[in-house]
Amino acid sequence: MNGGAQKFSSYAWVVVALLWPVVLLNYLDRQMVSAIRASIRADIPSIANDQDFAMLMATFMWVYAFLSPVGGFIADKFNRRWTVIGSLFVWSAVTWATGHAQTYSEMLTLRALMGISEAFYIPAALALIADFHTGGTRAKAIGIHQSGIYVGLALGGIGGYIAQTSSWRNCFTWFGAAGVAYAVVLLFALRDTEKQNSATAKAPIRIGETCRALWSQPAFWILVVYFTLPAIAGWVTKNWLPTYLADTFHLQQGPAGLSATGYIQIASFVGVLLGGVVADWWMRRTNRGRIFTSALGVLLLVPALLGLGYAESLAMAIGAMILFGIGWGFFDCNNMPILCQIARPEHRATGYGFMNLVSISVGAGATVVLGWMRDHGIKFSVAFAVSAAVALLSAALILLLKPKTDNFEQA
Repeated sequence: MNGGAQKFSSYAWVVVALLWPVVLLNYLDRQMVSAIRASIRADIPSIANDQDFAMLMATFMWVYAFLSPVGGFIADKFNRRWTVIGSLFVWSAVTWATGHAQTYSEMLTLRALMGISEAFYIPAALALIADFHTGGTRAKAIGIHQSGIYVGLALGGIGGYIAQTSSWRNCFTWFGAAGVAYAVVLLFALRDTEKQNSATAKAPIRIGETCRALWSQPAFWILVVYFTLPAIAGWVTKNWLPTYLADTFHLQQGPAGLSATGYIQIASFVGVLLGGVVADWWMRRTNRGRIFTSALGVLLLVPALLGLGYAESLAMAIGAMILFGIGWGFFDCNNMPILCQIARPEHRATGYGFMNLVSISVGAGATVVLGWMRDHGIKFSVAFAVSAAVALLSAALILLLKPKTDNFEQA
């Protein structure tokens, strides 16, 4: 019995290791588009202005948002392993095709297709990790997985240099080929838990039942709103920070892209790992430990956003970006673990999909508004100040959530 438990525990960490490169690739693609904005616009003249470019990012986000619950439900109902692998194959094909796009409409179509691919990955992957990691390792495991996001975002900033020395098209062509190769690896190495397979076989999951189980809980409503409000700041920094740094501190595309991704993502990498450890430690003392850890992270975003928006030097902006990254890491690694305290295992991927739906839809709107603000000469500092106020409100909101003592932590 002990040997079997040890074998299960060991493979639980193998799952995290296998999924880490996939989430890296997913987020590398997102950041590359932002980092090589100038090269894409120069090569595709039909992208007429910054609002058009913002629509490329927003289209991805809206498709990703609206299909996230669909991807989550498919992962809950059928097979999380195949959902992850299928997502990576589609991601690879779309990434490769992006390197060959010639017009604005082609780019817009491909960004929409990329949204379809990525909508199926995150809900399935986080639910699969939660299946394998019960109890005391859940936040740490998800934190390690989420660290791949920040490595991917940081590497996406290198796209600015590749575009200057080679071609922005090579960025997408090379990584698309790498994705296909890694999807083949997952075909042989990744598997679902026996528990998840047997649960879906014995009791078919229905969308109506899942929706009622989630949305009938006030706790889920609170978590969805909480997940959404800080994400406004997250999308503002991901999509527009390279442009903000380039304009404010007169940086070229390469240094601006690398600075916008590097400092925040390195700090987020540290924050997500530390936040997982702190949350699991705090949970041994109170079942609100992960809630407290997450709220602490969101509170750190407030001075970080204000400092970034009103920085008088690049050094001050770098300090604010580091603080933002640490706070974001504490927030990011605890969303699925908190959801696990209020949702049954067979509803978690769908629940996270609904969280993505609301959060990213709002973030996409904020991205377009920022493009409009830039075209009309409104300073980015206004957006950072509003984002800070919203983050402060969300930190107070999550403290209202009180999971029951009899929860699904071990499931």
